Amino acid sequence: MPEGDTLARTASGLRPHLIGREVRAARASGPGPLPRVDRLVGTRIEDVEARGKHLLVRFDSGLTLRTHLGMRGSWHRYRPGERWRRPPARARLVLEVPGTVAVCFDAPVVELLESRTEAVHPVLAELGPDLLAPAFDAAEAVRRLRSPERAATPIAEALLDQRALAGIGNVYKSEILFIDGVDPFAPIGNLDDATLERLVATARSLLAANATRAAGPERVTTGSARRRVGPLWVYGRAGRPCRRCGTRLVSRRHGALPRVTTWCPRCQTG
Repeated sequence: MPEGDTLARTASGLRPHLIGREVRAARASGPGPLPRVDRLVGTRIEDVEARGKHLLVRFDSGLTLRTHLGMRGSWHRYRPGERWRRPPARARLVLEVPGTVAVCFDAPVVELLESRTEAVHPVLAELGPDLLAPAFDAAEAVRRLRSPERAATPIAEALLDQRALAGIGNVYKSEILFIDGVDPFAPIGNLDDATLERLVATARSLLAANATRAAGPERVTTGSARRRVGPLWVYGRAGRPCRRCGTRLVSRRHGALPRVTTWCPRCQTG
């Protein structure tokens, strides 16, 4: 499931093979209106940036390509002529530069926009502080979580709101709340600033650690990927014993866009 750390690793993997290179071919396919990516042919790639759950590829023509990977999307990099690991029919976008074919599979969003409009883009402009940005503003993230319209929102739902802080998905949501011992369904208005600050700090720490991890499971939050311990505390483990206290973990689907939260009824009572 692509979250902020996945996008950061994707951007890091693509940069050395795309930046400074001229686009020789570009094509898009899939349902709905398709962006005119043929306009990218002959331009040079200037930057590849992960912003929350979005990947932005910028070109010297003043255009930016935005992809959002949703639940199943991913970017792959191949050598010219190399066999793809997914069926070509699932490719939403293909960019060819000298020595590299970059393919975005299964992404629900592929958009071409003018770079100068990023600041007023209806999605990008609304994003909260990016947890993996070097200049991440933790105080602003807490301020956005604390805004009056979120006072009655369960913290498990608020952490997924990219307008408050960008980069957390369903896996990290459950893991962060478990690590800090917070009831997933506690309204934000019932939590003090110290708790919110701790949750934000834990989120940034976990994403940063996994964004730079080179091998092993997709992500580790327990500090160990060894089988004896396991990589995650609670996510995907409903019905199994808590790694801390042995209580059976439970899960619930909730929210406007129903997502599953898994938690420990004993460790997360406060």
